[in-house]
Amino acid sequence: MTLEETHGQEPMPETSASSASSATSGSRMQSAGKALQELLVSSQRRGCLTAGVYESAKLMNVDPDTVAFCLLAADEEDEGDIALQIHFTLIQAFCCENDIDIVRVSDVQKLASVVGASEDAGEPRDLHCILITNPNEDAWKDPALEKLNLFCEESRNVNDWVPNITLPE
Repeated sequence: MTLEETHGQEPMPETSASSASSATSGSRMQSAGKALQELLVSSQRRGCLTAGVYESAKLMNVDPDTVAFCLLAADEEDEGDIALQIHFTLIQAFCCENDIDIVRVSDVQKLASVVGASEDAGEPRDLHCILITNPNEDAWKDPALEKLNLFCEESRNVNDWVPNITLPE
């Protein structure tokens, strides 16, 4: 069992303070979901989006300094895919080692509706890992990326190293 699994299984006492915290957390999550959607759309338009576990690993190996953000996506049926989980573990470790913010999304279908489900050739797109890159020397100032960076920093402050984000409807 991992720390994330055992931490997730601990029951949280329901008090008025934790209810208020949950409401704040819910609005933070909703705001992060909107920011993620905006970031995906704008980075795809700019040509700064790399999709696919293999393509992402290749890019991180060749030029990790261009990676600005990482998203891992898996549906419930993907949770049993051991190979995918190993890839996720390696990608998470790489991102932590290189100070790349990383989040998880649990709805690949919603993600596909945002970035498109297929490549130009009609092949289904691997959306399990998406990297947002910044190929320019001077940092790309996207307000959505800044919001997500802040969200990730706040999550790390409460020991949530790879926070889950829900994309808006």
